[in-house]
This record gives sequence, C-alpha cells and structure tokens, in this order.
Amino acid sequence: MDFASLARLLLLAALWGASFLFMRIAAPVLGALPTAFGRETLGALGLFALIALLRTPLSFQGKFAATLVLGCINSGIPFLMYALAAQVLPVGYSAILNAMTPLMGVLIGAAAFGERITPAKAAGVLIGLAGVAVLTRAGPLEASAPVLWGLAACLLATACYGLAGFLTQRWITRRGGLDSCIVALGSQIGAMLLLLPFLAREALVHPFAWQDTPTRVWVSMLALGLLCTSLAYVLYFRLIADVGPLKALSVTFLIPLFGVLWGWLVLGERATPAHAMGGGLIAIALWLVLRPGPRSTPVRAAATPHARKVP
Repeated sequence: MDFASLARLLLLAALWGASFLFMRIAAPVLGALPTAFGRETLGALGLFALIALLRTPLSFQGKFAATLVLGCINSGIPFLMYALAAQVLPVGYSAILNAMTPLMGVLIGAAAFGERITPAKAAGVLIGLAGVAVLTRAGPLEASAPVLWGLAACLLATACYGLAGFLTQRWITRRGGLDSCIVALGSQIGAMLLLLPFLAREALVHPFAWQDTPTRVWVSMLALGLLCTSLAYVLYFRLIADVGPLKALSVTFLIPLFGVLWGWLVLGERATPAHAMGGGLIAIALWLVLRPGPRSTPVRAAATPHARKVP
C-alpha cells in the first residue's frame, strides 16, 4: 500500500471512528430518529454535490428500486440502531462492536447464501463473540437493561451491514454494476424514505425545541452527515479501487482505536483493560475471517466491501 492509500485508510478510520463520537453528542439531545434522519439527509446532499462536481451521470440503470431497498438495510436501520445505542453507550463500546460486521457476514453468508464456513472463520466468530462478552461483563458500564439493549442495537446494525454486502453483490454487482456514488446516493434516499414516517410521527407526538439545541450538536450533525458519510464513502470506494476490497477492509481494525481515542479526547471517556481485551479478541477474530485464503479470497472479499461500514 503506497503512502497516499495509507493516508486515505487512516483518514477513513478516523472519520468512521469519529461518527460514533458525533452520534454520542447528538443523539441524547436530538433523539435517535432525528439524528439518523439528519445524517441520511446531509449525506445525500453531500453525495448530490459530489456527483454534480464530478459530472457523473445521474443514472441508476434500472437499479433504483434495488438501491432504495439496500439503503433501508445498509443505512436506515444501522444508522438508527447506532443512534439508539449512542444514547446509552460510550463511544468506545459502539466503535468496538462495529468491528463485528465481517463476522456477522460470515454467519449470514452461511445461513442464507450458501457460503462455506472454514475452521478459521468459525474460530473467528467464536473469538469475536468472546470479545463481546468480555466487553459486556468486564467493561466500565454495569450490564443494565438499557446497556444490554444498546449492545443488541449495535449487533443488529452489524448484521444489517453483513446482509447488505451479499445483497449488493446479488442486486448490483452481478447485474452489471453501478457507479459507487450512485449506489451510495440511492441508499441514502432509501434510508430517508424508511425513517421519514417514523420521524413525522415522533415530531407530532413529541415536538422538539430546535432553538434550544447547543451549537456543538449542530456541528456534530454536519460532521456526521458530510464528513463521516459523504466524504467517507468517497474515500472507501477509492481505497477499494486502489488497493482492492480485502486491504480496504483493514479499516475495520482501526475504527475501534479511533473510536476509543475520540471518546477519551473529547468526552473524557475512560479506556479500560476491558476495552483492550474485548477489542483485542475481536481484532484476532477479524484477522481469522479476513486473512487471505488459499484460493477464493478475492471472490469472498467482494461480498463484504459494502459491509464495513459505519457506521
């Protein structure tokens, strides 16, 4: 990997790690639904601007409906789940649990898509689950009902990312492909359409006093939508083009480190031995799952490049 690609990889990890920080700042104030919907909306606007700047033809080539459904699975549900988790979990927790995405992809691939689980991948899944258990039982938070629901929300988000990787391959890649920015834009629109009715209902039942919102919340939302979503998509797909999907997925190893770092620097969250132990076990699990196999690595890796994700 050359210096430019390495710099993009580190910047991408820093952005996706920071997404958990920005959600932790915004979600407790705005609520989970407004946070997730605002991120989708700002992400879509950023992608529109990028497509116009690059003069990319705004053509979905008959795959618009597919991108909308993918957006519900790949963005709408996960972003909402992480926003819900951000109301109760520290930044480091969510960032570390996000690294379970490739492991969820292994389980979903075996259960629904006929993927073979090798002994290394099976061991990776078990070790990853052990890492989650360590973080849950030995972490700085008491294992209360809200905390457990937050953990479950994070794991549901990773399952959605894992499923979306296979569906992207089936609905987009195998049907001739589509420009990555167009896929990302369609996904954001689909996610917005999914969340809009729920947001409208919540706004009617619980009107929000927008004028009282602290400035740092609005800054966090702008950064979450424009930097951690729009710009991050550009960096990620550029990495895939430059170094391939397997090396691009190595960003998954770095996101927890940046998540814990941002939480400590900005919010004063403690980094504990449980973070190191749980995150270390999950890192070992990722290595077992993502390491090159004897033959089919490039094909298998292509099933998960869209399933990292954020966050």
